[in-house]
Amino acid sequence: MNDQTGKLLVVESDDALRATLITVLGHAGYKVSTDYRGGMKAVLAFEPDLVILGGDPQQLDCCDLLSEIKGSRHTQNIRVVMLVHGSAAERTRGLDLGADDALSLPLDPAELLASVRSQLRSKQIADELGERLRFAEDSQNTNQQVVTAVHEERRTFLVGATAIVLVRIIVGLVSLSFYRRSHAENVRVFAAITRLQTGALSQQGLLERSHQNLGNQTPGTTSDQPEDNAALKNQVAAVEGRLQKIETEGKVAHEIIDADEPSVCLIHVVLVFRDHDSGLKLHYAAVTSTGEPATDKSNNPLVSLTGIGPEVHLDVFGTGFLASDDGQILTNHHVAEPWWQNDELKEMLDQGLEPEIAEMTAYFPGVTHGISITTKKISPDADVAIVKGNVSGLGIRHIILADGRNSAVGGSPVVLLGYPTGVDAILARTGAATLQAIAASSKGDPKQAWKSSHAVI
Repeated sequence: MNDQTGKLLVVESDDALRATLITVLGHAGYKVSTDYRGGMKAVLAFEPDLVILGGDPQQLDCCDLLSEIKGSRHTQNIRVVMLVHGSAAERTRGLDLGADDALSLPLDPAELLASVRSQLRSKQIADELGERLRFAEDSQNTNQQVVTAVHEERRTFLVGATAIVLVRIIVGLVSLSFYRRSHAENVRVFAAITRLQTGALSQQGLLERSHQNLGNQTPGTTSDQPEDNAALKNQVAAVEGRLQKIETEGKVAHEIIDADEPSVCLIHVVLVFRDHDSGLKLHYAAVTSTGEPATDKSNNPLVSLTGIGPEVHLDVFGTGFLASDDGQILTNHHVAEPWWQNDELKEMLDQGLEPEIAEMTAYFPGVTHGISITTKKISPDADVAIVKGNVSGLGIRHIILADGRNSAVGGSPVVLLGYPTGVDAILARTGAATLQAIAASSKGDPKQAWKSSHAVI
């Protein structure tokens, strides 16, 4: 895509400003549409590269549309430039809502075109990177391929102890998800705050409505004025209370994140598979000249208990947090034992393969090396487990657990910290150029990817 031939959608209710935008962008060579009556349907139909939003805080349509664009996997790569009435504070508000850039009105045509060109170039880089890494999306089907490979290998060997499993080491740790996740949560949070703020009248709006009502009163209705003023004052007080609650909860969340983030770790578990009868570990049957596993005619990698290639490893990622000074880390049962209640692995395990943990490592923010950990205790029923490692001398503060039934109150806000998508969650904070450098240096190795990403984040 050439940044001078991009498709732009203008969402602006002011006729004069909309006409100016059409003229400036049209003369610059862009294909411009102003048909946004269908909301997201119009966006999906036109498939723009960039959307220009008129950012009026008193209207919800722009904020809802921005949230939908950035929250959808089909449109999250579309760049959004918001036009705001005001200076730095309003521009910051637009960026917090999820816009890629925010410009102040009155409009400066040169600044607008420069921003459009910059955003289109960024989108082009993201699209090219996503194209090169599109094979990462196929990782969701890996376990099913392993099941197919196991069946075929067992039919080939008569020993009866041969089984097949394939799980690729995370190849292309960098994927399109780094754009999906970078703004999604902030967009939803700030869009919700916007709805609360605009769903009630501001104090200034209430006063203006009061003056208007007083001006429209006739001499015979002056007896109702005290009651109306009292009602308006009550509404103002209610609005101020709601806004103060929103501001307080937002500050509390940031304080919790700042205080506890260093204590939350990424847990990397490496699994190997051993045959129950023979005790042999599963290996790749062979490797090609480029170092890739050899495959059959269906493109399923060939693995065998008697293979000459390296051991087959399964990389699993999870989250935990330091719960004591002696290195105890609280995590999930399905992290400490990734095969627990895992339907995708159950069929393979039922055919004679036994999983073993070859390596388990915890990575804490601010610590440049991994910490070897071992399983200490696992709940047989709940999704809870305790692992332990040596954290002495690292200066990591443990998180204090709630004590007693009354420590948690139903309906209270909850702040979640962790790495739900493994290393991808870390790489999501980086730019396109950095991601390319990490992919080249790590070559699919999760440990090297962690070290590379830690150096730049």
